[in-house]
Amino acid sequence: MISINDKTLQDLEFNTVLQTISERCNTEIGKQKALEIIPFKDKETLMNTLLQTSEYLSSFFNNNAIPNHGFDNLTNDIKFLAIEDSFLEVGSFRKIALLSETVNGLLLFFKKFHDYYPKLNEKAAKVEYTKFIIQKIDEVIDKYGEIKDNASPDLINIRRDMNLVRGKVNQSFGQAMTQYNSLGYLDEIKESFVQNRRVLAVLAMYRRKVKGSIMGSSKTGSIAYIEPEATLRYSRELSNLEYEEREEITRILKNLSNDIRPFLVLLKQYQEFLSDIDVIGAKAKYAKKINAILPTISTEKELYFRDAFHPILFLSNLEKKEITFPQTIELNSDSRIIVISGPNAGGKTISLKTVGLLQLMLQCGILIPVHERSKTFLFDKILTDIGDNQSIENHLSTYSYRLKNMNYFLKKCNSKTLFLIDEFGTGSDPELGGALAEIFLEEFYHREAFGIITTHYSNLKILANELPFASNANMLFDEKSLEPMYKLILGQAGSSFTFEVAQKNGIPFGLINRAKKKIEGGKVRFDKTIATLQKERSKLEKTSKNLKEEETKTREESKKMETINSKIQQKLERYQELYDANQRLIYMGQKIDDISEKYFNNKDKKVLIGEFLKIVEVENSKRKKATAKETKEKEIIKKIVIEEVKVKVDEIRAEKKQNKLKTITIEKPKVALKVGDRVRMFDGKAIGTIDKIEKNKAIVNYGVFTSKVNLEQLEYVQAKL
Repeated sequence: MISINDKTLQDLEFNTVLQTISERCNTEIGKQKALEIIPFKDKETLMNTLLQTSEYLSSFFNNNAIPNHGFDNLTNDIKFLAIEDSFLEVGSFRKIALLSETVNGLLLFFKKFHDYYPKLNEKAAKVEYTKFIIQKIDEVIDKYGEIKDNASPDLINIRRDMNLVRGKVNQSFGQAMTQYNSLGYLDEIKESFVQNRRVLAVLAMYRRKVKGSIMGSSKTGSIAYIEPEATLRYSRELSNLEYEEREEITRILKNLSNDIRPFLVLLKQYQEFLSDIDVIGAKAKYAKKINAILPTISTEKELYFRDAFHPILFLSNLEKKEITFPQTIELNSDSRIIVISGPNAGGKTISLKTVGLLQLMLQCGILIPVHERSKTFLFDKILTDIGDNQSIENHLSTYSYRLKNMNYFLKKCNSKTLFLIDEFGTGSDPELGGALAEIFLEEFYHREAFGIITTHYSNLKILANELPFASNANMLFDEKSLEPMYKLILGQAGSSFTFEVAQKNGIPFGLINRAKKKIEGGKVRFDKTIATLQKERSKLEKTSKNLKEEETKTREESKKMETINSKIQQKLERYQELYDANQRLIYMGQKIDDISEKYFNNKDKKVLIGEFLKIVEVENSKRKKATAKETKEKEIIKKIVIEEVKVKVDEIRAEKKQNKLKTITIEKPKVALKVGDRVRMFDGKAIGTIDKIEKNKAIVNYGVFTSKVNLEQLEYVQAKL
């Protein structure tokens, strides 16, 4: 049976977490329920709640968002409806209809997406699905919250008569207004409304000349408001019909209340269901904000929180745009108790509270901000002694109060207990208080309890080192600046850096030396050794960090090289495919040339066709019928390769042309050409003789033909013989 007392909730500031969750609820009932969250007493219910919250959290990251589940509080309406012969107003029935529609929508949604939300669907399956409530209300009330005309046969007749009478009222009033206006008895405004009835605005001097009932007058008394005599009879008739309408609506609402009354228990269940979903949704929103997950719940007695954040501190730092340092803490059968030591303001208490609060949140069905590989055990009790608990009311000192608390620990502590004690042993004489604290620690150890304590006492550090299933830990400090690094290091006790911190804060060196002489040399040496070890640990941490950064860079470079190699390999494969295809075409060309030569010699068409068909069949036997997709891919690859080859060929040609021009420019200086000189074109091979020169053009004789060419395009080869 899980049992966690109020003091633990208070010490770990659990109410702050609940307040944050409550603010994320959509309904008043949900907000109140969130504030009343307490640790679950049985594992099965706890696991269901955790899985439901985890499923809701997943809805923020998939395409199947959970529908709206807000509703108006119906608690008072349900209580009133439970009274015999009572009836609800129209607004209450609209709220009931919306409640039923919302629940039905959720039930159908969870049923449809049960693969995504199995635990939420399991919860929803316990709620009855019915359309009766909605149908009954829809028969009477429209979507605007008005009673429908056809809600009953009598109501439809009454309203029909009311419409007829209203028409007569308006007609008779219009006639009277026209008559008295023509006589000049009416004010400029002509008419007004008094007690929801149309009246004539008659000038006071003519009020006796207008037949009707005086309903009032203006503030100045210059206007008398009169309902015309012709209208009075119809107005009375309309009033009677309105009374009948109210009576009929009351009768209809009573009947509807009687129809809905049998569903009171179901309506309460609907409200409970939606408010539960509201709280689950709020916990999921909170989990998203703090990057929380559901860690593995182990059956073995172990606690491993990797990269754990204190949620309250995390949100606080998030608002301030400051960094929150995660902690990694492990408790198991081989290391049941951890003794954290080190200087003040180094983060010892935060580490202690982080473990306690996260374990408490988890056992209250709230997801926690840890790494996905984290795991923990469900403890029966979580005992805490954190902060200055001086009791003014009971006239107890801090130490007396803490001793009373230790007595409570001794009564409750067992192998399924997690205890958390801050500044263990303080409040009394260091030697005597330390000795008593040592005995308490031994007692907790022998009872196989799991726990974390923070202390400055050397005897407790030594004890933790001597006990096989206990270990020391310290908060890392920068050895140069003596600033905290907020990182917990397991396996080594921490120095309090008492004298170092004092020196950093300006205490004279002479006074510090005198203080050192006042205490035992062994203790100073012990503390100095721990400080030295801690400095070495800090250096190793920095070196490790640098190595990890280098490793990350190397891995990134390796990935880049792999990508480049892959691209080169793909290019080589494409070139190889193109080369193979070209070789095949060359081979085919040679075969066809051989067949053509044979046909040229023997003129035998049968042999020609036979040889050709033989080649075709051989080639087809090598082929396999490609799919449309493969053909398309092959065409794309071929185009890419051809484009690449073209680009390469163009580059080579351009380079050759450039080199040739350079060679021409450098090696062969321009010569004045004459008739009879032997020449050739710069980009040609044929050599001819100049027969004639006209202006900038020359007629060159190549023996078989002559050509007219610009002198600038000709290259000098040999002089006239």
